[in-house]
Amino acid sequence: MAYLWLKSFHILFVAAWFAGLFYLPRIYVNLAMETEPAAIQRLQTMAKNLYRFMTLLAIPALLLGFILVGVYKIGIGGGQGWLHAKILIVFLIVGYHHACGRVLKKFQQGLNTRSHTFYRWFNEVPVVLMTLAIILVVVKPF
Repeated sequence: MAYLWLKSFHILFVAAWFAGLFYLPRIYVNLAMETEPAAIQRLQTMAKNLYRFMTLLAIPALLLGFILVGVYKIGIGGGQGWLHAKILIVFLIVGYHHACGRVLKKFQQGLNTRSHTFYRWFNEVPVVLMTLAIILVVVKPF
């Protein structure tokens, strides 16, 4: 029974974390287009608060995932290559999360050189990564 509770909360925290990963780059799109100082300040504050909150969501999402693997041995044993691929995807997602933080610092320092078009494409990265992770977990292709 504890396994199902851990798995449920893992999914909940992952979903909430991804909500932030989907929305933060949309704020960057607006920041890249904005010229009004008051609006820029407001968007930077929103981005900073969202980044901080989604970081707090990422921690239990990751910890619960590693507990599921370490304690309940999910994906351990022969024919479980899907888990190795999913862990690689998780590392890429964490890297994307940190990249979002670096972008935020550039905006705060007034050093952004990227266009709103770049951030529109940047916004698609978590969609692709989440899709791959879900396919690996559900289909277990290898």
